[in-house]
Amino acid sequence: MSAGLALEGVHTHIGRYHILQGVDLDAPGGLTTMLLGRNGAGKTTTLRTIMGLWRASKGRIALGDRALHSLAASDVARLGVGYAPETMAVFSDLTVKENLILGARQGPMDDRRLAWIFGFFPALRKFWLSRAGSLSGGQKQMLSIARAIVEPRELLLIDEPTKGLAPAIVGALIDCLKEIKATGVTILLVEQNFRVAAEVGDEVRVMDNGRVVHRGSMRDLAADQRLQMRLLGLSLDSHQ
Repeated sequence: MSAGLALEGVHTHIGRYHILQGVDLDAPGGLTTMLLGRNGAGKTTTLRTIMGLWRASKGRIALGDRALHSLAASDVARLGVGYAPETMAVFSDLTVKENLILGARQGPMDDRRLAWIFGFFPALRKFWLSRAGSLSGGQKQMLSIARAIVEPRELLLIDEPTKGLAPAIVGALIDCLKEIKATGVTILLVEQNFRVAAEVGDEVRVMDNGRVVHRGSMRDLAADQRLQMRLLGLSLDSHQ
């Protein structure tokens, strides 16, 4: 089982804006932890700060016993952390194959793992030698996720993975995440689709105004509509 992730008193400033204001967050090893909250709560900033794309101005971030808060993003990635950003951030002038090669830091891509990825995202096989810039938005999202998982990771940070995906692909993504979790990978997942969050999440942390304001099991939150309304301003029934 992979190591757990812990943030203690993490602050992040972006220019003159104080976005994270003392985040205390844990993602237990080998489980999928959902990071939920209203727009602007600080979820994406939290993932980017963990990844080293934005530097924490105060506090501690650790994966197991390894401190991350002082590392550059490239060094965080070398520790086995995969990141699929909300913006997808694919290299438009490179092919699908070349994008995935960039994600394979440990050496040549494993054919069996690629076949496993293609089972969930067959469009990537179809457009293997096509420029990533020619893909649809949903296909770019698939590529971004595939690049994060092209090699086994210890920790996966995934931001809004179902955004722009057709329902059939959302189902494939859910199956993919469940299989990854079964291998013992720690996952921290931001997701606006509450039904997806309820299906794949073990734990949940809810953010508001740059802090974590709720922690518990995803099952308990999914069963409590009043708590959903208080924390998120919506209920599971609103996604019927």
